[in-house]
Amino acid sequence: MDDRTRLYIYAFLSRVFTEELDDKAIADLASNDELLKTIGEETFEWFSKRDKETIREELNIDYNSLFVVHNHPIESSVMDSKNEILVGLQNPVMQFYFSRGYDLNLESSKLYVPDHAGIEFGFMQSMISQNDIMAQAEFLHDHLVRWIVPFLLAVKPMATTPFYRDLCDFTVEFLLSDYTLLKERTGDADAR
Repeated sequence: MDDRTRLYIYAFLSRVFTEELDDKAIADLASNDELLKTIGEETFEWFSKRDKETIREELNIDYNSLFVVHNHPIESSVMDSKNEILVGLQNPVMQFYFSRGYDLNLESSKLYVPDHAGIEFGFMQSMISQNDIMAQAEFLHDHLVRWIVPFLLAVKPMATTPFYRDLCDFTVEFLLSDYTLLKERTGDADAR
């Protein structure tokens, strides 16, 4: 997979995990059969059989149930045995960003934690733009693959829409594939 495609996928994942989809995002998805089929055949069929208002309403409910009310796609919350959200430099992800010169302004974001899935996917997008293959490989190994894969496998059965069920599978498959790709590119068995 080329870096442009990888960049696009990470941007897409950052968007869909940051907040519920608005009318524009739904219209963009509905008009992109190839992307819908890539996410999942069930998603493609589901989009083709519903009007945009119904899609928006069902996706909004599902997103908030999956990622706001019952679960939080936040690394420190998932990885910490106390279910605490770590902020500042006590957060290992924030330390990683800082060591790579990644400027993270949480005050201008709807997300107030540095290790939310949406921000972590955005970080990968930034590292691809900067062509920093070692940072990408290390971040996937130490962070995204370690926590988001089991998180999504656990969340998937709770999803009520085909979109979020398929998105869980798509994200897991993409991350594992990307991790393998980066291991090959870096020539390191541990991708570090």
